[in-house]
Amino acid sequence: MRNRFKGKNYLAFKDMTKEEIEFITDLSLDFKRKWTAREPHEYFKGQVWAALFEKNSTRTRNALERAAADLGIKIVYLRPDEMQMTRGEPLKDTARILDRYFDGLFIRTFGHEVVEECAEWMQNPIINGLTALEHPTQGIADLMTIKEKFGKYEGLKMCYAGNLYNVAYTTMIFCATLGIDLYLACPSELKPDPEIMAETEKRAKLSGAKIVFTEDFDEALKDADIVYGMSQYSMGQPEEEIAHLKEIFAPYQITMDAMKKAKESAIFMHCLPAHRGEEVTDEVMECAQSVIFDEGENRMHSIKAILAAVAD
Repeated sequence: MRNRFKGKNYLAFKDMTKEEIEFITDLSLDFKRKWTAREPHEYFKGQVWAALFEKNSTRTRNALERAAADLGIKIVYLRPDEMQMTRGEPLKDTARILDRYFDGLFIRTFGHEVVEECAEWMQNPIINGLTALEHPTQGIADLMTIKEKFGKYEGLKMCYAGNLYNVAYTTMIFCATLGIDLYLACPSELKPDPEIMAETEKRAKLSGAKIVFTEDFDEALKDADIVYGMSQYSMGQPEEEIAHLKEIFAPYQITMDAMKKAKESAIFMHCLPAHRGEEVTDEVMECAQSVIFDEGENRMHSIKAILAAVAD
């Protein structure tokens, strides 16, 4: 496939075709091969990108900085508390100035409207490092991991246990697009984003994937090839909300007994960081079925491929 991303933005899986998702995933796997072979790939030496992180990060920031270094790209890290946005400068003014200084912007923020507004005012490419709606660099890392372990997507079953936000939404889109049956085990009081749900249903009709929301954890686990754990709450939520979420998610904790209800060959995935002892036990995190550190490494390769795809 011809690279359709060159000079364009990378904002969300909901905006990407099946061919585009597979292109970035395969490119990521090729960059991992280059990394393993210690094959130099400083294809973009001389480019300088800005990295604006409004949320804390371990994997995304470090993966970005290493990926960029391998490509020959210099990253300038921007602290929001040192910028005039904190005193009310409009985002459109900040975006247009950054566009004059840098070859691209990697942004990790809260509302998805922030990355969309940056895209409206900037000519150079923008990469979404995480918003409340989607986590599209994580999605590619997850697809890399799945392809490495199974060699395919279509016909697999995933059990997802965790709250419904960015990672869940990205997972819904890629499962529906690529033909992976997805069973989301969660309390019925939680409802998915309507826009994501509509897009998921549209894509599932084309691929034949089953997208099922269920309170029955055993139903979700039965014959699952992949058990995906996710946190029950997000950073900054009020304590009373966190307490409530911990209570209603208690029946969905991923334990070794839960893993035994999936296929014997099932793998355990988690985007990290994990709250050990809450959504998943320490034993599962450390078991032979856990591929969380392969998945974590793949964040670096996925970000490298995304940078390379959009860099002009």
